Amino acid sequence: MTTAIPLPRPALRQQLLTRREAFATGPEAINAEAELARHLSDILHQLEPELLGLYWPYRSEFNAVAAVRADSMFATVPLALPFTRRAPAEMQYRAWNGQAPTLRDDCGIPACEGTLVVPDVLLVPCVGFTAEGYRLGYGGGFFDRWLALHPDVTTIGVAWAAGQIAPGGFEHQPHDLAMTLVVTERGVA
Repeated sequence: MTTAIPLPRPALRQQLLTRREAFATGPEAINAEAELARHLSDILHQLEPELLGLYWPYRSEFNAVAAVRADSMFATVPLALPFTRRAPAEMQYRAWNGQAPTLRDDCGIPACEGTLVVPDVLLVPCVGFTAEGYRLGYGGGFFDRWLALHPDVTTIGVAWAAGQIAPGGFEHQPHDLAMTLVVTERGVA
């Protein structure tokens, strides 16, 4: 990869979302989905989570919920989904029974009612990511704030390889926390 000149975050985010949407609706997406599911499953089998934090797929994100449901190992692993509030800006995880979500959080993303929990392994959707594991999200800072409060959680950024940001194309800020690892359809990035 060549070195890129950093764009302002909103412009970079829009560029990556456009790229992701084009990829997710393109002919490579079906095979890429199967490969990403396989790589994610391999990693989760190694980690053996006691409580797995998922995310509900949004805007052409990889459907980690479907991938986890398809793996029989996770039939007995407790699951959790995030719930965000805009005021005050916060995110929490709630125990999830695997049924279709019954409500939407303040960001309009399907969520569940359930007791507050802290997953030991967390899947984190990425709009973009760097080779060092820094993530660009949607700009609300919800994951960053939650992760700052829970530094011992193993974080797996989940993204399409098309979301990888060229070296120098993203300057992480003090509040940005690197993921433990990032997985794509090509494997661990």
